[in-house]
Amino acid sequence: MSLPSATAYDLVVVGSGPTGSAYVREVYEQHPTATILLLDAGPRLTDPPGTHVKNIPDPDDRSRAQRDSEGPGPAGRPGTRLLGSPQLPAAALSTNVGGMGAHWTGACPRPGDGERIGFIPDAEMDVHLTRAEELLHVTAHAFDRAPFADEVRRRLSALLDPGRPAHRRVAPMPLAVTTRSDGAHTWSGTDVVLGGSAADERVEITDRCLGLRVVLDGETTTGVVVRDLVTGEERSIAARAVVVAADALRTPQLLHASGIRPPALGRYLNDQPQIVYAVRLPDDVVAAHRAVTGRTRDEDGAIIPQSGVSWVPYSDAHPFHGQVMQLDASPVPLADDTDVEPGTVVGLGWFCAKDISSDDRVEFTDSESDAYGLPAPRIHYRYSDRDLDTIEQAKKAVTAAGATIGIPLDDSPVLLPAGSSLHYQGTTRMGPVDDGTSVCDSHSRVWSTRGLWVAGNNVIPTATACNPTLTSVALAVRGARALLDHLNTTAERSTPTAQAGVAVV
Repeated sequence: MSLPSATAYDLVVVGSGPTGSAYVREVYEQHPTATILLLDAGPRLTDPPGTHVKNIPDPDDRSRAQRDSEGPGPAGRPGTRLLGSPQLPAAALSTNVGGMGAHWTGACPRPGDGERIGFIPDAEMDVHLTRAEELLHVTAHAFDRAPFADEVRRRLSALLDPGRPAHRRVAPMPLAVTTRSDGAHTWSGTDVVLGGSAADERVEITDRCLGLRVVLDGETTTGVVVRDLVTGEERSIAARAVVVAADALRTPQLLHASGIRPPALGRYLNDQPQIVYAVRLPDDVVAAHRAVTGRTRDEDGAIIPQSGVSWVPYSDAHPFHGQVMQLDASPVPLADDTDVEPGTVVGLGWFCAKDISSDDRVEFTDSESDAYGLPAPRIHYRYSDRDLDTIEQAKKAVTAAGATIGIPLDDSPVLLPAGSSLHYQGTTRMGPVDDGTSVCDSHSRVWSTRGLWVAGNNVIPTATACNPTLTSVALAVRGARALLDHLNTTAERSTPTAQAGVAVV
């Protein structure tokens, strides 16, 4: 189904990734009568919608789902297409129900030190982070049975923990997974975030339905215009509130196409420079902690833990985030020779906090269109001298960590092309005041536009090195509380069908 079945809803969410789905779940659970439309330009890959593709048992079906997620353009990492930006050459997007939530590695560390958002009190943010962990099914114990995990962390801790506060020491990586009784686990997709809302008649999920623009009556949001990507038919949908959660590149694109163009729109774009390294565990470690089984994947697609996933937290003194994972869990190749005992090859990924600048941006032109007919994007992006210095520090840090764990498989760490982390942030960043340096307030409400929210990694205003999904879902939880207040205060004054400025076309 490509076009919505109705012409009016209480809430329309454009983009079905983790943050858009979090808005749906929160409003569904806390507003007993709200009607909700969740739309996505990509196809529905699974039933239930939004299931992580790693959970698909059959390899051919899994590959097919990844190909179907790529959208138009050259393929990037499995499940993505490349944007084609010379300055951000690895920038890639997924277009499918579930968004990147159907493809991600599930890492959900909490931000710390300078990654925290200064104008949101820590106590409030911690409440939101806890709710985000509940929505994503986050646990730090998914790999407790992994035979090599304790030894990897013991070695990392001996090197890196001295001088760190207890809450920023080497630890198991918090992961968005569900652990089964047999020790295998399945990855959380947006099906987990949506929960029971996906099967309720009050929530409609529409695929291959492109959001073309947000409709305004003055400064009040009244709905969206959508296009059926199968038939080409366009329709206006009325709504009392709209959330645009279309990722860090397409969310500002949709606002631009809608004539909503605050000075900060598309600016402060930041990715996380990513350095990778691979090592092989020493033979004596392998012999002492040998896996009981050689399987890395169960018959139904679940992952069998081997070396686990460990976390080296960011700190102001150590401005990188480390992710140390088994070969099977890594999203990038770690070694040419994959004919090795499962769990014995360990990949280290060090992510750096980017030096944030308003000059790093995605801008849009009204004279050229992308494959969907929306304003074509152009990326402006560079590493500052400070970034280059941080990258060199990270290379030294990951080399030392790798040598502590085992035998290097590479001559030196590799800096992946810019955009490789897929952690794009900042392009609709939040701020404490409307001073031209932000797009939305601390509750993700677009400045000077009633009834319009933005969501995703793009609202994060700080330089982060940790995986940003948990933070962005927490900010969606915070925004949903303000959205619920909006729905409750407007309920007596209007209904979706009575909103001005929207008509069926």
